[in-house]
Amino acid sequence: MKRPSQALPGLPGWDRCAVMGIVNVTPDSFSDGGRWLDPGRAVDRGLLLVDQGADIVDVGGESTRPGATRVSEEEELRRVLPVVRALADKGVLVSIDTMRARVADAAVEAGARIVNDVSGGLADPDMARAVAGTGVPFVVMHWRGQSAGMDALADYTDVVAEVIGEVARQMDAVVSAGVDPSQIIVDPGLGFAKSRRDDWALLASLGAWSALGRPVLVAASRKRFLGELLADPDTGEARPARERDAATAAAGVLAAAQGAWAVRVHEVRDTADAVRVEAALRHAGRALPGPTAPGVPPAGALTEDALTAGARA
Repeated sequence: MKRPSQALPGLPGWDRCAVMGIVNVTPDSFSDGGRWLDPGRAVDRGLLLVDQGADIVDVGGESTRPGATRVSEEEELRRVLPVVRALADKGVLVSIDTMRARVADAAVEAGARIVNDVSGGLADPDMARAVAGTGVPFVVMHWRGQSAGMDALADYTDVVAEVIGEVARQMDAVVSAGVDPSQIIVDPGLGFAKSRRDDWALLASLGAWSALGRPVLVAASRKRFLGELLADPDTGEARPARERDAATAAAGVLAAAQGAWAVRVHEVRDTADAVRVEAALRHAGRALPGPTAPGVPPAGALTEDALTAGARA
């Protein structure tokens, strides 16, 4: 695919897909709720993720799992600010995962350098103006409604075209409110008002997002569509969330191969290794001028027929 510009204000220019590690400072997130609720443990977790290869640590104080209810703004601030501040003071590139303008503003003041809003500016009418004032990159995720009722909103005729179109309108709205287009990162919102079929269609079609011209964040980590794919063949029960990390790494490298700017994951090491392999292979393919042995086509020149023949061999 044609890769959109990956340059974002105030962030490094990685030569590969970046890895965003998750620190949920919550009691009720779907796969790790309560594990990092203590601020000290959350900070240690963030530092461990960096040691394991995370480029960014995404700190969130409110669960957005399906069916989740909202916490108060004061509670969200109490949970995230000490963690954001401590990690930023240690040189970690921190993202704040929030739908609230006041939390975003306070977190940036505490050292966060990205605002990751799963509502893409729709949940809080003041969010876009707040982000515009900070100048930091802003994740605009596809969103149709709050977590408590979002499963009922998964109704699409052409999920790829409709989701891209809706994100384009979200982008227009935040730009109209003052956000510079260069700040915007887009996110297809896997698992948010999406069926399993929808998630797979979006993951398979990331190349289409180049039409928006903005870096793409993909957050597939431990989500239901992976658990259902890996369901127990005897009982039909979905694979438990914490046993989906190999599948998460696979989804991450497939996203990287389609040009994703970053992937957001709970466990970092395997995905960090995988995206580095993808980048090395891509760079090697550019460097090789031609065949290395008789009958071997030049790098990057394999046709669909050749690939199919290779799969049969």
